[in-house]
Amino acid sequence: MQFGLYLPPFGDLARARELVEIARAAEDAGWDGFFLWDHVVRPPLDSGQLPAMADPWTVLSGVAAVTSRLRIGPMVTPLARRRPQIVARQSVTLDHLSDGRLTLGIGLGVNEGGELERFGEVTDEHVRSERLDEALELLLSLWSGDTVDHEGPHFIARGVTFLPVPVQRPRIPLWGAALGRRPRLGPLRRAAALDGIFPVLATPDQIRWILDVIRNERGSLEGFDVALELPPDAPAARLDGLIELGANWAMVGLTETTSLSEAIALARSDPARRFGAG
Repeated sequence: MQFGLYLPPFGDLARARELVEIARAAEDAGWDGFFLWDHVVRPPLDSGQLPAMADPWTVLSGVAAVTSRLRIGPMVTPLARRRPQIVARQSVTLDHLSDGRLTLGIGLGVNEGGELERFGEVTDEHVRSERLDEALELLLSLWSGDTVDHEGPHFIARGVTFLPVPVQRPRIPLWGAALGRRPRLGPLRRAAALDGIFPVLATPDQIRWILDVIRNERGSLEGFDVALELPPDAPAARLDGLIELGANWAMVGLTETTSLSEAIALARSDPARRFGAG
């Protein structure tokens, strides 16, 4: 089992330098991954104000520069509202900066706090799903290093070649997001064609159903990452449950209200000892 810290760079954690230091401490303590939520707006705090936020991609660049072993990445990037050519450049640069330690989480994104509508983004889920699929196709083409000619309903790329290619071959690992409280076949089939899945807010029964779909699509879970959420205070039995479900990554998540001191204390703890692994 590998252990990843999964942090929202909001509120008290919206401090880029401190997040970089948390990642360094996590690597020293034995954590295997450091992943950041990717948002630009979240629901207002109790005061009615939108929370302070840090840009995950910029922070992860700092993390890549001061660590050598941690797997890092945005978890997850809402590719439907991003320009795939920008994500292609950012991801390959981060892959090189980290010497091939990037895992790119992708998903549909949410409109909580008006993250989409405040900026005139598409809110219709069917259209966003189409945009996500097309953006993913274009992203993979741009990663290839070949000349790309793409003209679709949502994105255009005319006669462009992106170099360098990623360090990781055959590609940067991609994890697809799935919303456990509302699991649907479309996102699961998309994730099955990728390198892993990260179901959020999922019960054990929902996770079983999700992984059954993935197995049916792929034939097996061999070579496929299954990242499941684990609370910071979870007992060893909870970790055993994730293993029984088929997880190979335990994603220890914090919330928007987590204090900086709490995050530092968690990062400094040995995850295997904390959760009774081994």
